This record gives sequence, structure tokens and C-alpha cells, in this order.
Amino acid sequence: MMENAIKRRAFLRKAASVLAAAGVLPLVKAQTSSQASEALPSFTGPQANPYWNGVNPFVVYPQKLPLLRLTDRGIQLETPRQYFRTAFTPNEAFFVRYHLDLIPNSIDLSSWRLNIEGNVEKPVSLSMQDLLERFKPVSIAAVNQCSGNSRSRFQPRVPGGQWGNGAMGNALWTGVRLMDLLSAAGVKSDTVQLQFQGLERGPGPEGKGSHAFMKSLDWNDPVLQESIVAYQMNGEPLPMLNGFPVRLIAPGKFSTYWMKHLTWIRALNKPDDNFWMATAYRIPDTPRGNTTPADIAAGKVKTIPIGKMPVRSFIVDPDGSSKLIAGLPVEIRGVAFSGYGRVTKVEVSLDGGKTWQIASLGAFYGPYSFRTWSFQWKPTQPGRYTLAVRATDEQGNVQPDEPVWNPGGYLWNRIERQDVVVGTAS
Repeated sequence: MMENAIKRRAFLRKAASVLAAAGVLPLVKAQTSSQASEALPSFTGPQANPYWNGVNPFVVYPQKLPLLRLTDRGIQLETPRQYFRTAFTPNEAFFVRYHLDLIPNSIDLSSWRLNIEGNVEKPVSLSMQDLLERFKPVSIAAVNQCSGNSRSRFQPRVPGGQWGNGAMGNALWTGVRLMDLLSAAGVKSDTVQLQFQGLERGPGPEGKGSHAFMKSLDWNDPVLQESIVAYQMNGEPLPMLNGFPVRLIAPGKFSTYWMKHLTWIRALNKPDDNFWMATAYRIPDTPRGNTTPADIAAGKVKTIPIGKMPVRSFIVDPDGSSKLIAGLPVEIRGVAFSGYGRVTKVEVSLDGGKTWQIASLGAFYGPYSFRTWSFQWKPTQPGRYTLAVRATDEQGNVQPDEPVWNPGGYLWNRIERQDVVVGTAS
């Protein structure tokens, strides 16, 4: 009996060491510390509520680091918080959002073409070589943010991917001016919209004719003058899951217009009435796109297509997962951006929004890029603190401290807060 017990203990020790080496720890009822005589409570995960990211499993897809998966058809992957410590989001950590489940796993560039057709003088079909050799390359830093970023904050809850804050990313995009491509085809004067279509397809909402994802922008929308068709992302070819070989970059607009695997551009002489324009991605025609469930149910709300991204800012560090120490300096830092132009001011609060102090702004990479910010703080007293951050853009837009509600779960930009605990050094 004693021999069996010894063998069992040896086996358990060996099993525990193997699991630890593999990064898998068995569940235990209590943990002990060499610095404490009493047992410590089991780790229960982040204490902040709501979670900064959505509560979802980590998965690995081709060309990607472990990201948080919301759904696998269509694929929705959220970027973890730690990848927002810098102005540019690594390609392998960049979020992924598809609507339909048939997407390319590979694309043969020898046969792929970008087609410009419809209400044009001369339809053109351009190869990747054409894009690289016939047109001047340009670059722009711009934030790509899903329209439903932070949807999990909505109360009452709304359907759709329950994103935390990680359905966004910033990159330096390099490619060809959209207007240069359109000039090659000669868009006719009676054009009212440009329709963009990529290689994403599959069964959408039943009976809606939505088997292909297509989005349109008005021909007189100023964003067309700044838009590019990008073939590089942070100096590298686009990852497949972020739109290889090319995608539309519409600076300041939500991601729904940033067509991945862009293959067709069509000039239209009448408004696009496909499902993804006429029904999906529409917001109430009200300040901040705000309404109520009662007004929606009563049919009182007029809707318009979603457009520019409102001004936002985020606290990345500290994240509240561990105690801070009174007397030790802390760098509060994060990112800010706006679809309306340059972020000109970021303010930080140490008391949940009662008083505000100016933060230092990081380098300026362009009006549509992430702007990093930081604030040096040395807490002197132990206790619980609520940090908050708000941004102002060059148009004078300031982040509000009121929630927003609409049935699509769009346009959330309420002031972000982070609870932290400061302990004593003794």
C-alpha cells in the first residue's frame, strides 16, 4: 500500500511538470506562496467589468497570433488589449471581420484582376503588375474599426458580434490612389455611387439577395479623394484574412466600406439598393445615432448609412489585473483617434471623471491614425481609483459620457474607465 502511494505521488509530480511545461495548469482549490503562511484564493481572471476585450477563446489562424474568436462563420477575431501599446497594430495581431462564410484561402495573382466597370467610358481590368508599375504608390496611416466595436456595452443588449474594444487596428497602408484608377476608366458624369465588391460570398440573411458582400460610397463623398487601393500593410503584403491581394482604404470611415479582396469597382447611375446598403449598416438619423427600443418598435426612426467614426480614446495600461504600489510612478497610456481628423487633446481623470488633467500626445502620423498618449501618475495613498480618458479632435468633437443605443450596436464612443487598486509598500 505504501509503495503504491509513493508511486502515485511520483506520477502526479511528473504529470504536473509536464502540464506546466506545456502551459496547462491543473485546477487546484488553493495556492500557497513562499511569502505567506495562509492559502491564496484561486485566480478568477480579470476583475474589471465590463471586460476590455470580449470573453471568448483564443484561436490561431494562418498568418495570425492567438486572437479572440467570436465566430468562425463568418470569421470574427478580436485583437487582445496588449497590442494597442503602440500606434501601429502588428499585422499578425490585426482583427478580422467577415460577414459570409465563403472566403478565399489562396489567390493566384497570375489570373486575378481588379475590374473597373459599369457607368464608365472604358472598362479596365488591372493585374497586380499593372498596379505596381502603372500607378504612383502612396501611403496613408489610418484606423480600421468595425462598426460594431464595443457592441457588448449596449444596454439593452442587441444582436450581432459581442465585441469588446478590440475590433480595431491601425496600419500604414500603401497602394494606389482610387481616383487614379477611376481616371483610367473614365467615370461618366451621371454617376451617383461607386460600388465595391470583393471575393467574400456565401448564404446571407435568407431572402435578402445578400450572397455577395457589396458596399457603395456616394460619388460626391470627399473620402474618395483620400481613398487608396492598398496592396501593402505596414510594409508587407496584406495577410489573407485582412484582404489580400488588395483592399479599399476609406480613411475615417468604418470598416464596412474597406472592402477586402477587392476585385470589382462599379460606377452606378442610380443608388445601390443591395441588402448591405439598403438594410444593413444603417443608423438612426439622430444625434450620435441614438434612439430607443420603443421608437424603433413604433417605426418612428429614419435611418441612414453609417459613415464616419466618432472620436474615441482607450486606456491600455494599467489594465487593473494587479495592484499598483503607493509611492511608485505609473504610466497611464493608450490610444485615441477620430474619423473627423486629428486628435488634438487627450485628458485623463484619476477620480472617475470628476476632474481632468492634460495627457501628453505621442507622434502624429496623420489625421486618421492612432495617436498614442501618456500620463505620469504617482499614487500617494492606497485605495481604489477609477481612471478615465477622453479625447477631442480638430473639429471640436469631444467624447461624451453618455451611452448610445441603436438596434445595430453601432457608434459606441462613451468615455472609457478602468478601476485600479493601489496597495501599500509596507
